[in-house]
Amino acid sequence: MSQPPIQQITVLGSTGSIGISTLDVIARHPDRYRVYALTAHTSKEALLDQCLAHRPRVAVLDQETDALWLRQALDDAGQATEVLAGGEALCQVAREASVDTVMAAIVGAAGLLPALAAVQAGKRVLLANKEALVLSGALFMQAVERSGATLLPIDSEHNAIYQCLPKEHRGGLGKYGVKQLLLTASGGPFRTWSAADIASATPDQACAHPNWSMGRKISVDSATLMNKGLELIEACWLFDTTPEQIQVVVHPQSVIHSMAAYVDGSVIAQLGNPDMRTPIAYGLAWPERIEAGVETLDLFQIARLDFETADEVRFPCLRLARESIQKGGAAPAILNAANEIAVAAFLEETIAFNAIAEIVAHVLSLPYDGDADSIENVLAADQWAREQAAQFVEQR
Repeated sequence: MSQPPIQQITVLGSTGSIGISTLDVIARHPDRYRVYALTAHTSKEALLDQCLAHRPRVAVLDQETDALWLRQALDDAGQATEVLAGGEALCQVAREASVDTVMAAIVGAAGLLPALAAVQAGKRVLLANKEALVLSGALFMQAVERSGATLLPIDSEHNAIYQCLPKEHRGGLGKYGVKQLLLTASGGPFRTWSAADIASATPDQACAHPNWSMGRKISVDSATLMNKGLELIEACWLFDTTPEQIQVVVHPQSVIHSMAAYVDGSVIAQLGNPDMRTPIAYGLAWPERIEAGVETLDLFQIARLDFETADEVRFPCLRLARESIQKGGAAPAILNAANEIAVAAFLEETIAFNAIAEIVAHVLSLPYDGDADSIENVLAADQWAREQAAQFVEQR
């Protein structure tokens, strides 16, 4: 049997936790994958180390000054990686003709345009940037349909649902006998905390996730349950369903990554150790399976599985996210932008933890006349919400 051709991979956001895990899986299969491009925001030293280890054709940083530093460092090391800078360079390496697969792992709204560029170019897109669908779900999925791109979700919950559904599930879940999607949540580090204790939580406490190793922004989102709210919005677009068909289930062990309930009473679940290399390997090799460096789940060691209802009183961000997708239009983009500003302010210790939800709720309550019928309008809503959130932070 002949060996399949080696796939060229671009990793957008390679120095983050998803990017690092992606490179780990790629390195385990040198006969299948080569790194074409690596990108980072400002982590130039980490990107240098990755370039020396994986020898990409291209590396991209946000600022030209950082790119100059990386060019010199690579020249000194005798490596010929081309170094580019800026947002257009991100889109360039995402749509590059020789690239087969793009891992879209840039955190936040900044990941929208390069992820969309990869989709428009018809790539296999491994989507770890949930904000792309939160901001522009309809536009993004229309682009997937027009280009024929293969879109594979990498968030552990969406990847689990993808594995639990029939191969063809577009056009509404009901026609395939799917009654409900069960989106699991660990509950974050404050699952058992009182409302008073949560209000005084510090950034380090919020970032101490009990099960997953993640960046600080997404760790705070997990602590507020906003991450689950964003995932709920993303699931609506990925699986062509409504928020009413999605139930969030708190499952503190993070062993069941999500489930699909069928009309005949069956509930199909995907289980595994909490390690992002599993969904990454699934996306890279789909429809095949490859070794990911993850131990098989030991059910005897786990011993028990617990489930709880999500508490939207202590964690109002989940409710705000559901309300935004029900409202539609620019509301999800506004929610996401306000949250990014609020989380940044919390990590800088400018505001208290419970002010994150207050800021998001305030910005969502403001009148906004714009729509979300084009990428330009989506980005305009995003910018407006950031300005409103920043003003509210200053006033507080």
